[in-house]
Amino acid sequence: MTSSSPRRPSPLAPEIADRLKRSADGLLPAIAQQYDTGEVLMLGWMDDEALHRTLTTGRCTYWSRSRQEYWVKGDTSGHLQWVKSVALDCDADTVLVKVDQVGAACHTGARTCFDADVLLADGAGSGAPGADQ
Repeated sequence: MTSSSPRRPSPLAPEIADRLKRSADGLLPAIAQQYDTGEVLMLGWMDDEALHRTLTTGRCTYWSRSRQEYWVKGDTSGHLQWVKSVALDCDADTVLVKVDQVGAACHTGARTCFDADVLLADGAGSGAPGADQ
């Protein structure tokens, strides 16, 4: 089984599709962020079809690399992501989706996927500005 999403003509407007810099698998990382607090919730993967669905339905659609299928956040869990805005980064190789998250964003049931294994907190590293050296 390969890890690539299905290949088909892009449903995106040409001015968007032509700018995207996809991985070899045709995917873009998609960062979900809470629109009003800035909290980073999760990272998923989108191909052109998933991005098109996200832009047109108002719900986040991702490509599951493990299941090899599209999934809409919240369809099975009830933890919905209502899309507020979608932006490309400066290199057009990452999507930032600002959402209104209902319930947990993480499959573990946590609010965010980024709170369990904090490697550095509050800039406490030796090279951080203001840190004692």
